Amino acid sequence: MSGSNPFDPKLYTADAISAETKAINDAIIKAMDGAPDWWDIGAQEVRDARARGEGPFPLAPKSPRARTIEIDGPASNKGGKIALRVIAPDSPKGVYLHIHGGGWTLGAADQQDPLLERIADKVGLACVSVEYRLAPEHPYPAGPDDCEAAAVWLAKNVKKEFGTDKLTIGGESAGGHLSAVTILRMRDRHGYTGFKGANLVFGAFDMSMTPSQRAFGNERLILRTLDIQKFGDAFMPPHVDRRDPDVSPLYADLKGLCPALFTVGTRDALLDDSLFMYTRWIAAGNEAELGIYPGGAHGFVAFPGALAAAANAQADAFLKRVVG
Repeated sequence: MSGSNPFDPKLYTADAISAETKAINDAIIKAMDGAPDWWDIGAQEVRDARARGEGPFPLAPKSPRARTIEIDGPASNKGGKIALRVIAPDSPKGVYLHIHGGGWTLGAADQQDPLLERIADKVGLACVSVEYRLAPEHPYPAGPDDCEAAAVWLAKNVKKEFGTDKLTIGGESAGGHLSAVTILRMRDRHGYTGFKGANLVFGAFDMSMTPSQRAFGNERLILRTLDIQKFGDAFMPPHVDRRDPDVSPLYADLKGLCPALFTVGTRDALLDDSLFMYTRWIAAGNEAELGIYPGGAHGFVAFPGALAAAANAQADAFLKRVVG
Protein backbone atom coordinates (compact mmCIF):
# COMPACT_ATOMS: atom_id res chain seq x y z
CA MET A 1 0.00 0.00 0.00
CA SER A 2 0.98 3.64 -0.16
CA GLY A 3 4.15 4.18 1.84
CA SER A 4 5.02 0.47 1.88
CA ASN A 5 7.78 -1.35 0.05
CA PRO A 6 5.92 -2.76 -2.99
CA PHE A 7 8.36 -5.69 -3.09
CA ASP A 8 7.78 -6.73 0.52
CA PRO A 9 6.68 -10.39 0.23
CA LYS A 10 4.26 -9.92 3.12
CA LEU A 11 2.07 -7.68 0.96
CA TYR A 12 1.28 -10.64 -1.29
CA THR A 13 0.14 -13.06 1.44
CA ALA A 14 -3.39 -13.81 2.61
CA ASP A 15 -2.52 -12.40 6.04
CA ALA A 16 -2.08 -8.95 4.49
CA ILE A 17 -5.71 -8.82 3.32
CA SER A 18 -8.03 -6.94 5.66
CA ALA A 19 -11.37 -8.31 6.79
CA GLU A 20 -13.10 -5.46 4.97
CA THR A 21 -11.38 -6.30 1.67
CA LYS A 22 -12.21 -10.00 2.06
CA ALA A 23 -15.86 -9.09 2.61
CA ILE A 24 -15.89 -6.85 -0.48
CA ASN A 25 -14.37 -9.63 -2.58
CA ASP A 26 -16.86 -12.18 -1.28
CA ALA A 27 -19.72 -9.82 -2.13
CA ILE A 28 -18.37 -9.35 -5.67
CA ILE A 29 -18.12 -13.10 -6.23
CA LYS A 30 -21.65 -13.60 -4.92
CA ALA A 31 -23.02 -10.79 -7.12
CA MET A 32 -21.38 -12.26 -10.21
CA ASP A 33 -22.40 -15.85 -9.55
CA GLY A 34 -24.53 -17.02 -12.47
CA ALA A 35 -24.35 -13.66 -14.27
CA PRO A 36 -24.46 -14.04 -18.06
CA ASP A 37 -21.31 -13.42 -20.08
CA TRP A 38 -21.26 -10.47 -22.48
CA TRP A 39 -20.18 -12.64 -25.42
CA ASP A 40 -23.30 -14.80 -24.94
CA ILE A 41 -25.91 -12.04 -24.59
CA GLY A 42 -24.18 -9.31 -26.61
CA ALA A 43 -21.96 -6.44 -25.58
CA GLN A 44 -24.68 -3.80 -26.01
CA GLU A 45 -27.02 -5.54 -23.56
CA VAL A 46 -24.29 -5.54 -20.92
CA ARG A 47 -23.46 -1.89 -21.66
CA ASP A 48 -27.13 -0.97 -21.17
CA ALA A 49 -27.28 -2.95 -17.92
CA ARG A 50 -24.18 -1.20 -16.59
CA ALA A 51 -25.69 2.17 -17.46
CA ARG A 52 -28.70 1.20 -15.30
CA GLY A 53 -26.41 0.28 -12.39
CA GLU A 54 -26.83 -3.48 -12.80
CA GLY A 55 -23.86 -5.79 -12.31
CA PRO A 56 -20.99 -5.85 -9.82
CA PHE A 57 -19.95 -2.19 -9.97
CA PRO A 58 -21.74 0.49 -7.93
CA LEU A 59 -23.84 2.90 -9.99
CA ALA A 60 -21.92 6.14 -10.48
CA PRO A 61 -24.24 9.17 -10.38
CA LYS A 62 -23.96 11.63 -13.23
CA SER A 63 -22.31 14.93 -12.40
CA PRO A 64 -24.36 18.08 -13.00
CA ARG A 65 -21.02 19.80 -13.63
CA ALA A 66 -20.17 17.71 -16.70
CA ARG A 67 -20.17 19.17 -20.19
CA THR A 68 -19.30 17.71 -23.59
CA ILE A 69 -16.85 18.89 -26.22
CA GLU A 70 -16.99 17.33 -29.69
CA ILE A 71 -13.82 17.10 -31.75
CA ASP A 72 -12.97 15.64 -35.14
CA GLY A 73 -12.18 11.95 -35.07
CA PRO A 74 -9.27 10.20 -36.82
CA ALA A 75 -9.28 9.02 -40.43
CA SER A 76 -10.35 5.54 -39.30
CA ASN A 77 -13.53 7.12 -37.90
CA LYS A 78 -14.56 8.22 -41.43
CA GLY A 79 -15.47 11.76 -40.48
CA GLY A 80 -17.09 10.86 -37.21
CA LYS A 81 -16.79 12.97 -34.10
CA ILE A 82 -15.34 12.10 -30.69
CA ALA A 83 -17.13 13.24 -27.54
CA LEU A 84 -14.99 14.45 -24.63
CA ARG A 85 -16.71 14.59 -21.24
CA VAL A 86 -15.32 17.45 -19.17
CA ILE A 87 -15.54 18.02 -15.41
CA ALA A 88 -13.37 20.95 -14.39
CA PRO A 89 -12.73 23.20 -11.40
CA ASP A 90 -12.42 26.94 -11.67
CA SER A 91 -8.91 27.94 -12.81
CA PRO A 92 -7.54 24.39 -13.26
CA LYS A 93 -3.90 23.72 -12.45
CA GLY A 94 -3.66 21.22 -15.30
CA VAL A 95 -5.66 18.77 -17.40
CA TYR A 96 -6.18 15.04 -16.87
CA LEU A 97 -6.89 13.11 -20.08
CA HIS A 98 -8.91 10.17 -18.77
CA ILE A 99 -9.56 6.91 -20.63
CA HIS A 100 -12.20 4.61 -19.14
CA GLY A 101 -11.95 0.85 -18.71
CA GLY A 102 -14.24 -2.00 -19.74
CA GLY A 103 -12.10 -4.42 -21.71
CA TRP A 104 -12.16 -2.18 -24.83
CA THR A 105 -15.74 -3.47 -25.12
CA LEU A 106 -17.81 -2.06 -22.23
CA GLY A 107 -17.87 1.17 -20.24
CA ALA A 108 -18.48 4.79 -21.15
CA ALA A 109 -17.08 8.24 -20.47
CA ASP A 110 -20.04 9.15 -18.24
CA GLN A 111 -19.76 6.13 -15.90
CA GLN A 112 -17.05 7.44 -13.59
CA ASP A 113 -18.12 11.00 -12.84
CA PRO A 114 -17.41 10.68 -9.08
CA LEU A 115 -13.80 9.68 -9.88
CA LEU A 116 -13.39 12.66 -12.17
CA GLU A 117 -15.05 15.02 -9.67
CA ARG A 118 -12.62 13.82 -7.00
CA ILE A 119 -9.61 14.57 -9.17
CA ALA A 120 -11.06 17.93 -10.21
CA ASP A 121 -11.72 18.96 -6.60
CA LYS A 122 -8.76 17.41 -4.76
CA VAL A 123 -6.06 17.86 -7.38
CA GLY A 124 -7.40 20.87 -9.25
CA LEU A 125 -7.29 19.26 -12.69
CA ALA A 126 -9.77 19.64 -15.52
CA CYS A 127 -10.76 16.05 -16.31
CA VAL A 128 -11.42 15.18 -19.94
CA SER A 129 -12.73 11.64 -20.55
CA VAL A 130 -12.70 10.15 -24.05
CA GLU A 131 -15.77 8.44 -25.53
CA TYR A 132 -13.74 6.13 -27.74
CA ARG A 133 -15.20 3.52 -30.08
CA LEU A 134 -15.70 0.07 -28.57
CA ALA A 135 -15.07 -3.47 -29.77
CA PRO A 136 -16.30 -5.82 -31.11
CA GLU A 137 -18.16 -3.40 -33.39
CA HIS A 138 -14.99 -1.29 -33.71
CA PRO A 139 -11.89 -3.45 -33.14
CA TYR A 140 -8.27 -2.30 -33.08
CA PRO A 141 -7.10 0.25 -34.08
CA ALA A 142 -10.36 2.21 -33.60
CA GLY A 143 -10.14 2.76 -29.83
CA PRO A 144 -6.43 3.67 -29.80
CA ASP A 145 -6.96 5.95 -32.82
CA ASP A 146 -9.70 7.87 -30.99
CA CYS A 147 -7.59 8.26 -27.85
CA GLU A 148 -4.65 9.47 -29.94
CA ALA A 149 -6.90 12.00 -31.69
CA ALA A 150 -8.10 13.29 -28.32
CA ALA A 151 -4.51 13.65 -27.09
CA VAL A 152 -3.45 15.47 -30.26
CA TRP A 153 -6.39 17.86 -29.93
CA LEU A 154 -5.61 18.55 -26.27
CA ALA A 155 -1.90 19.08 -26.91
CA LYS A 156 -2.86 21.78 -29.45
CA ASN A 157 -5.77 23.34 -27.56
CA VAL A 158 -5.19 22.77 -23.85
CA LYS A 159 -4.00 26.32 -23.14
CA LYS A 160 -6.85 27.94 -25.05
CA GLU A 161 -9.54 25.68 -23.58
CA PHE A 162 -8.36 25.41 -19.99
CA GLY A 163 -5.81 28.17 -19.41
CA THR A 164 -2.97 25.76 -18.60
CA ASP A 165 -0.45 23.75 -20.61
CA LYS A 166 0.08 21.02 -18.00
CA LEU A 167 -1.29 17.78 -19.43
CA THR A 168 -1.52 14.45 -17.59
CA ILE A 169 -3.11 11.16 -18.63
CA GLY A 170 -4.50 8.03 -17.04
CA GLY A 171 -7.15 5.38 -16.83
CA GLU A 172 -8.21 2.08 -15.38
CA SER A 173 -7.84 -1.44 -16.86
CA ALA A 174 -8.27 -1.08 -20.64
CA GLY A 175 -7.99 2.66 -19.98
CA GLY A 176 -4.58 2.12 -18.42
CA HIS A 177 -3.55 0.17 -21.51
CA LEU A 178 -4.89 2.82 -23.88
CA SER A 179 -3.16 5.55 -21.86
CA ALA A 180 0.20 3.83 -22.29
CA VAL A 181 -0.46 3.30 -26.00
CA THR A 182 -1.42 6.97 -26.36
CA ILE A 183 1.75 8.18 -24.61
CA LEU A 184 3.84 6.08 -27.01
CA ARG A 185 1.92 7.19 -30.11
CA MET A 186 2.24 10.83 -29.11
CA ARG A 187 6.01 10.44 -28.75
CA ASP A 188 6.58 8.34 -31.87
CA ARG A 189 4.02 9.82 -34.28
CA HIS A 190 3.84 13.45 -33.15
CA GLY A 191 7.10 14.14 -31.30
CA TYR A 192 5.11 15.06 -28.20
CA THR A 193 6.64 14.26 -24.81
CA GLY A 194 4.80 16.88 -22.79
CA PHE A 195 2.73 14.69 -20.47
CA LYS A 196 3.61 15.57 -16.87
CA GLY A 197 2.55 12.20 -15.51
CA ALA A 198 0.57 9.01 -16.17
CA ASN A 199 -1.83 7.42 -13.66
CA LEU A 200 -2.00 3.79 -14.85
CA VAL A 201 -4.47 1.82 -12.74
CA PHE A 202 -4.47 -1.99 -13.06
CA GLY A 203 -3.73 -1.71 -16.77
CA ALA A 204 -3.29 -4.55 -19.28
CA PHE A 205 0.12 -4.11 -20.90
CA ASP A 206 0.79 -7.53 -22.50
CA MET A 207 -1.92 -8.74 -24.86
CA SER A 208 -0.13 -12.05 -25.30
CA MET A 209 -1.06 -12.67 -21.62
CA THR A 210 1.25 -12.48 -18.61
CA PRO A 211 1.61 -15.44 -16.22
CA SER A 212 -0.83 -13.93 -13.71
CA GLN A 213 -3.44 -13.54 -16.46
CA ARG A 214 -3.05 -17.17 -17.50
CA ALA A 215 -2.96 -18.56 -13.95
CA PHE A 216 -5.87 -16.64 -12.43
CA GLY A 217 -8.47 -19.24 -13.33
CA ASN A 218 -12.25 -19.11 -13.17
CA GLU A 219 -13.02 -17.34 -9.89
CA ARG A 220 -15.57 -14.59 -10.69
CA LEU A 221 -13.71 -11.78 -8.99
CA ILE A 222 -14.49 -9.23 -11.75
CA LEU A 223 -11.88 -10.51 -14.24
CA ARG A 224 -11.17 -14.18 -14.98
CA THR A 225 -8.67 -15.69 -17.39
CA LEU A 226 -11.54 -16.43 -19.78
CA ASP A 227 -12.73 -12.81 -19.64
CA ILE A 228 -9.26 -11.58 -20.60
CA GLN A 229 -9.18 -13.98 -23.54
CA LYS A 230 -12.63 -12.94 -24.76
CA PHE A 231 -11.92 -9.21 -24.39
CA GLY A 232 -8.64 -9.65 -26.28
CA ASP A 233 -10.32 -11.57 -29.09
CA ALA A 234 -12.97 -8.86 -29.44
CA PHE A 235 -10.44 -6.02 -29.44
CA MET A 236 -7.77 -7.50 -31.72
CA PRO A 237 -8.40 -8.92 -35.20
CA PRO A 238 -6.75 -12.31 -35.80
CA HIS A 239 -3.95 -10.87 -37.95
CA VAL A 240 -2.65 -8.60 -35.17
CA ASP A 241 0.65 -9.60 -33.56
CA ARG A 242 -0.21 -9.58 -29.86
CA ARG A 243 3.30 -8.50 -28.96
CA ASP A 244 3.28 -5.55 -31.34
CA PRO A 245 4.17 -2.59 -29.09
CA ASP A 246 1.11 -0.73 -30.36
CA VAL A 247 -1.12 -3.33 -28.68
CA SER A 248 1.29 -4.55 -25.99
CA PRO A 249 3.19 -1.53 -24.66
CA LEU A 250 5.23 -3.79 -22.37
CA TYR A 251 7.32 -4.59 -25.49
CA ALA A 252 7.81 -0.96 -26.58
CA ASP A 253 10.88 1.24 -26.33
CA LEU A 254 9.97 3.11 -23.15
CA LYS A 255 12.77 5.66 -23.13
CA GLY A 256 11.98 9.34 -22.59
CA LEU A 257 8.54 8.96 -21.03
CA CYS A 258 6.82 10.86 -18.22
CA PRO A 259 6.65 9.85 -14.55
CA ALA A 260 4.07 7.12 -13.95
CA LEU A 261 2.14 5.61 -11.06
CA PHE A 262 1.19 1.94 -11.43
CA THR A 263 -1.60 0.78 -9.10
CA VAL A 264 -2.80 -2.81 -8.73
CA GLY A 265 -4.27 -5.19 -6.16
CA THR A 266 -2.79 -8.59 -5.34
CA ARG A 267 -6.04 -10.42 -6.23
CA ASP A 268 -6.06 -9.00 -9.75
CA ALA A 269 -5.39 -11.19 -12.78
CA LEU A 270 -3.44 -8.24 -14.20
CA LEU A 271 -0.98 -8.11 -11.26
CA ASP A 272 2.00 -9.08 -13.42
CA ASP A 273 1.18 -6.40 -15.98
CA SER A 274 1.81 -3.61 -13.46
CA LEU A 275 4.82 -5.36 -11.88
CA PHE A 276 6.47 -5.92 -15.25
CA MET A 277 5.58 -2.52 -16.73
CA TYR A 278 6.82 -0.69 -13.63
CA THR A 279 10.23 -2.37 -13.81
CA ARG A 280 10.54 -1.74 -17.56
CA TRP A 281 9.52 1.91 -17.08
CA ILE A 282 12.24 2.31 -14.43
CA ALA A 283 14.83 0.39 -16.49
CA ALA A 284 14.23 2.80 -19.39
CA GLY A 285 15.33 5.67 -17.15
CA ASN A 286 11.89 7.04 -16.28
CA GLU A 287 10.50 7.93 -12.88
CA ALA A 288 7.79 5.62 -11.54
CA GLU A 289 5.86 4.64 -8.42
CA LEU A 290 4.23 1.28 -7.72
CA GLY A 291 1.23 0.95 -5.43
CA ILE A 292 0.45 -2.64 -4.34
CA TYR A 293 -2.85 -3.15 -2.50
CA PRO A 294 -3.31 -6.45 -0.61
CA GLY A 295 -6.38 -8.37 -1.71
CA GLY A 296 -7.49 -5.72 -4.17
CA ALA A 297 -9.55 -7.24 -6.97
CA HIS A 298 -9.62 -5.91 -10.50
CA GLY A 299 -11.53 -2.62 -10.32
CA PHE A 300 -11.15 -2.36 -6.53
CA VAL A 301 -10.89 1.44 -6.57
CA ALA A 302 -14.60 1.61 -7.49
CA PHE A 303 -15.75 -0.13 -4.30
CA PRO A 304 -16.10 1.84 -1.04
CA GLY A 305 -13.56 0.90 1.61
CA ALA A 306 -10.18 1.67 3.09
CA LEU A 307 -8.27 -0.02 0.27
CA ALA A 308 -9.87 2.13 -2.45
CA ALA A 309 -9.47 5.25 -0.32
CA ALA A 310 -5.74 4.60 0.10
CA ALA A 311 -5.21 3.94 -3.60
CA ASN A 312 -7.16 7.02 -4.63
CA ALA A 313 -5.22 9.14 -2.14
CA GLN A 314 -1.93 7.89 -3.61
CA ALA A 315 -3.16 8.75 -7.11
CA ASP A 316 -4.22 12.23 -6.02
CA ALA A 317 -0.86 12.85 -4.35
CA PHE A 318 0.99 11.65 -7.45
CA LEU A 319 -1.01 13.92 -9.78
CA LYS A 320 -0.55 16.89 -7.45
CA ARG A 321 3.19 16.34 -7.42
CA VAL A 322 3.68 15.99 -11.17
CA VAL A 323 1.70 19.14 -11.99
CA GLY A 324 3.52 21.09 -9.28
